Amino acid sequence: MVKQERAVRTRALVLRAGAEVIAARGYEGATIAEILAHAGVTKGAMYFHFPSKQALAEAVIEEQTNISTVPVTSSRLQDAVDLSQRVARALQSDPLLQAGTRIAVETGFAKEPIVPYQQWTSVFRSMFSSAKESGEVLPSVDPVETAEMFVASYLGVQLFSQAATNREDVCDRVATLWRHLLPGIATPGVLARIEPDGVGDLDDFGSIPQQHEATDIASS
Repeated sequence: MVKQERAVRTRALVLRAGAEVIAARGYEGATIAEILAHAGVTKGAMYFHFPSKQALAEAVIEEQTNISTVPVTSSRLQDAVDLSQRVARALQSDPLLQAGTRIAVETGFAKEPIVPYQQWTSVFRSMFSSAKESGEVLPSVDPVETAEMFVASYLGVQLFSQAATNREDVCDRVATLWRHLLPGIATPGVLARIEPDGVGDLDDFGSIPQQHEATDIASS
């Protein structure tokens, strides 16, 4: 049991360190040596969990969608808005999500791209499907098509925000995206009730526990 707990902690440590280095250096710029130094573990300990940098990057992508759940309320359409705003806020400071973006962009044109699009599309497709079943979404709306369009637009919005303001205005830009999207998918009675800025605790977004004293990679 002690060994298992130690293995779990080590995996989380390496995953967090990998995310922090990739967020700062980029996927191509991040090296195994720097990740190991930042995590404070041996090469053997890392390779026990992640046999390559690509495997580590794939785990970062998987982890960010694993923690992307939000409470189910009476409005799944509002839940979708809230999730997108939680992610937007987390993008301003969470290396896991920042790393995921850099991985997606930098490997997008590679022979074996590592992208989170399929996972995120699945999350929002489920929400839009539930919203359609409850009458929040227009009968003509295709949840799969809408989810793909939203995820593609969301990626563009947050990349634009990164370039323009270092993500300082990303939440406002996401709200603007919803203001343009909602009239085309929400039923008239529901449209007036949806808050594009999100509701509830938008800072409540899980992440990999901080298990080591982080160093300032970006300035090193």
